[in-house]
Amino acid sequence: MSSPSDDGAGSESEGPQEEPAPGADSAAPAEPGPAAPAARAKAAAPARTAQSATAAARARTAKTAKTAAPASTAEAAAPAETGDGGTSQRTSEGRADTPLHDRGHLTELTTRAWREEALSRADEIETLSKWICDLEPEERGICNAAADEHLANAIADHVHAVRTAARSGGPLMRNGARLGRVAAHLHAAEADLLRRAPSAFVSGEVPSLEAHVRRHLPVDDPRRVRMEAIARKITDRIGTNKGGNAELDPEDRETIIAVVRAASSAAEREQQRIRSFRTIVAVATVVLAVIATLVALLGALQPRLLPLCFQPQPSPPDQPAVVVCPTGQTEIRGRDIDDVIGQTVGAWDIPLIEIVGVVAAGVTGAVALRRLRGSSTPFGVPVALIALKLPTGALTALLGLLLMRGGFVPGLSALDTTPQIIAWAVVFGGSQQLFTGLVDRQAQNVLDAVGGKTYTATGGG
Repeated sequence: MSSPSDDGAGSESEGPQEEPAPGADSAAPAEPGPAAPAARAKAAAPARTAQSATAAARARTAKTAKTAAPASTAEAAAPAETGDGGTSQRTSEGRADTPLHDRGHLTELTTRAWREEALSRADEIETLSKWICDLEPEERGICNAAADEHLANAIADHVHAVRTAARSGGPLMRNGARLGRVAAHLHAAEADLLRRAPSAFVSGEVPSLEAHVRRHLPVDDPRRVRMEAIARKITDRIGTNKGGNAELDPEDRETIIAVVRAASSAAEREQQRIRSFRTIVAVATVVLAVIATLVALLGALQPRLLPLCFQPQPSPPDQPAVVVCPTGQTEIRGRDIDDVIGQTVGAWDIPLIEIVGVVAAGVTGAVALRRLRGSSTPFGVPVALIALKLPTGALTALLGLLLMRGGFVPGLSALDTTPQIIAWAVVFGGSQQLFTGLVDRQAQNVLDAVGGKTYTATGGG
């Protein structure tokens, strides 16, 4: 009979055999011999290897924890890779939690009211989504856990996009893009929230949702008609069962979501029309202001090119004939009229007339705005309208005097004194309201179209 040490030596020389169980060497006494140390080293090698592997794994775990500790919120929110090369989705409970640094809007004011409204609505949606996560799966709108988790993650993404757009700075011309992003993501988050919410919650929100649909969809729109039918059915059900049955058919829920989404899209298009109108008015204001500035600069540098001078008839006849300009007058005394005009005109003639026209336009424009009702839109349409009137008044004052000088207005071909010229500049500057009043009425029509579908059909009835 051979000893265990002989067996170990034999296994080393004869080829791969089954390794002895742990503790086999200690169970049987090893006979002294040259093969005993080698056998013991052979048996201890797997234990040392296992201990080394365990220590290395612990070191890697500690290093990973240290590296992941200061990671940013965006990196922590990214899908994590699994061992098989896939990605693991975050749970809705963990995804809905918002770090403290992402809630700075709760203590710091933003620069616009619409930003505050968007951030508050985003907080409300996030809170409702967290509340739904705390409900039992059978109480939610979607009982499937995986599908509900996808919707919770989508809501969290929409809320993050709203907060980023509402708090971001940058060029003023990109405010329209920020508003569009905020509105689109809020509407998408609300739609996902209606899918996740319990039936009792959706049934309770139906009156508000119906009012939203009535504001933005025409009375004969089939989607609005269907929404009103669902609202009546829910009201009758609650009245019949005395509020005890709050169940909502899946088809009705999807119809409500689709109709509300359509109404939100219509509301967004209304805002886009107002923004487009405001942009057109702003561009027209800039163009007219540039034209008025160039004309004033031309009149200041070359006053003889565009004189605003008049030659009134002397009264009584024995009075000397004079040439009257906005900033002075000169007696003719038998000289050539063009020479006298060239001597009388001044560099401030045209700039003075335009300044007077701007002042007159500002006064008449402010009075005209009393008929323009305010709006809850963040685009400042009344401000754009009053700005349009100012360069328009400058140009109408100048053009009116040029028409009078050319004899276009019968009986008003000659003004007697400099104050008369200034007075007519006031009249012509205020007359800009004849032109910009048309723009005011169009602006009011555009503003009235926002949320004005309650009693308006698509056919105009």
